[in-house]
Amino acid sequence: MSFTPTDEQAAVQQAFQDGGHLAVQAGAGTGKTSTLAFLATQAPARRGRYLAFNKAIATEASARFPATVICKTAHALAYAALGYRFRLRLNSPRRPGWKVGQDLGLTAAVRINGHDLMPATVSNTALRTVTRFCQSADHVLTHRHVPRLRRMDDDEMHEELADLVLPYAAKAWADLQDPCAGMVRFEHDHYLKMWALTDPVLSGDFLLLDEAQDTNPVLEQLVHAQREHLQVVMVGDSAQAIYGWRGARDVMTGFDARHLTLTRSFRFGPALAAEANRWLALTGAPIRLTGNTDVPTTIGAYRDRVGAVLCRTNIGAITEILALQRASIPTALAGGSDALRALARAARDLIQGRRTHHPELVLFTTWNDLRDYAELDPAGADLQPFVNLVDDHGPDAILRSVDRLVPETHAQITVSTAHKAKGREWHHVRIAPDFAPPADTGEVAADGRPVPGPIDADEARLAYVAVTRARHHLDPAGLSWLDGHPDAPVS
Repeated sequence: MSFTPTDEQAAVQQAFQDGGHLAVQAGAGTGKTSTLAFLATQAPARRGRYLAFNKAIATEASARFPATVICKTAHALAYAALGYRFRLRLNSPRRPGWKVGQDLGLTAAVRINGHDLMPATVSNTALRTVTRFCQSADHVLTHRHVPRLRRMDDDEMHEELADLVLPYAAKAWADLQDPCAGMVRFEHDHYLKMWALTDPVLSGDFLLLDEAQDTNPVLEQLVHAQREHLQVVMVGDSAQAIYGWRGARDVMTGFDARHLTLTRSFRFGPALAAEANRWLALTGAPIRLTGNTDVPTTIGAYRDRVGAVLCRTNIGAITEILALQRASIPTALAGGSDALRALARAARDLIQGRRTHHPELVLFTTWNDLRDYAELDPAGADLQPFVNLVDDHGPDAILRSVDRLVPETHAQITVSTAHKAKGREWHHVRIAPDFAPPADTGEVAADGRPVPGPIDADEARLAYVAVTRARHHLDPAGLSWLDGHPDAPVS
C-alpha cells in the first residue's frame, strides 16, 4: 500500500499500535477509510474486522484493506450467523397494509380523541413500531417504540395510541420468528435485531467502526459488548450526524477511549474549508478543517448547468427537478424516486377523496384538511411548500416529472437531498433555496430589521454535509442567509 501519512494519520497509527480503544474525529474528505486501511496494513500479525455503513462501502474497503481484515456490514455478519435461516422470507412480495392488518386481527376503524384510524393505519403503525424496536438496544417492545403520528403527538393521545398498537406489534414480532412463512414482510433489520439479542462475540484482535456518528443503538450495543476482548476503533465525523430521525446517534463523543482528529481535507481547497468551518462552529464540533492547497476550490454564483443541486427536503428536490426539466436539462435524482412518488400519490389520493396511508399524511381525510393544517397550524408549516407545489402543478404532473428522470450516468445535473448526498462528492455543487433561515423571533433590531432566531445545530450539521460535497466549486446560494445572521462565525 503506497501511503504517506500526514502527522495526524501517523499519530492515529501510533495510538493504534500502543493499544487501547480509539475515537477518531475525521472531517469531510480527510481520508478516514484510507487511514483505517493504513492501520491494518501496519499491523500484519493482527486480525481485525471493519464494519461499514452499507454494502457498497464494505465492498470498496475489501479492495483496500489487507487480507487480515474482514470488511462487512453488520447485516452481513448477522445474515451469516442467523439471517440465512430466513432467506425464504426475505424479498417476499409487498402486501397492502389492510391485508396485513386483517391478518393481525384489525378489521374495523378505531377512534382516538376524535381521529378515526383505519385498520391499515394501525397496521402500518404497528410495523413501524417493530422497526423502531429493531433499531433500539432494548430487549422488549415498549410504548416508546410506537411512533408519534402527526396531529396525534401529544403525550396523552400517544399513550392511548401505544396501548392500542403494542399488542399488534407484539403479534407481528412473534410472526417474524418463523423462518419459513408468515404474514408480515421480513426485512433485513429483523434478523439483525434477532442476532443482536443473542449477544454475539466477534473474533479477532480489533474492530474498526466506520461512520460511527450514524450508529443506531442496536449496533452501538453490539460494538460496546466487544470492547472487553477487541481493540475498538471508532472513526467518524460528529458534525455529519444527520440521521437522528431514524434512530442513529453519535456514539463517538461519549466513547471511553483516546480521542484523536483528522482535519486536513483532501477533497477541497482552503476557501471551502473556511466555509465548512463556519458551519462546524455552529454545530459545536470539536474540529476545524484545513483545505488542500492543491485543489483550487472556488465559491460563488455558478451558471453552468452541470454538477449537483443539493436540497434540504424532498419537496425542494421536486421543485428543482421540475425547473430543470422545463429547461430541457437531463436530470437525475440521487437515491431513487420512491419517496417523491409516494408523496405525489398520497396527494392524489387526498385530492380524489381517498384516505392515504402515507405515514406523514395518514390522519388527513381530505386535501383541504391538509391545506388548512399547513397554512394555519404552526406544526404543519413544513408541509406548506408541498401543498403549494401540488396546488401549482398537480400530483400527476409531479409523477410524470419523476418518470422523466434519467440515470446519473446520462444526467447533466443530479438533484439530491443533503441526506442522500452524504458520502458523495461532485466537482460542482449548488445549494438549493429550501435551506431556509431560522424563523424570526418577533423582535426588531436597532436598524429596524427583524431579529432571526438561533441556528439549530441539526440544521447546521446538514448544511455542513451539503457544502462539503463540492470539490472544485460551491455555489452556496441557498445558505447565503448565514452572512446576515447575527450568530454567523467569521470565515
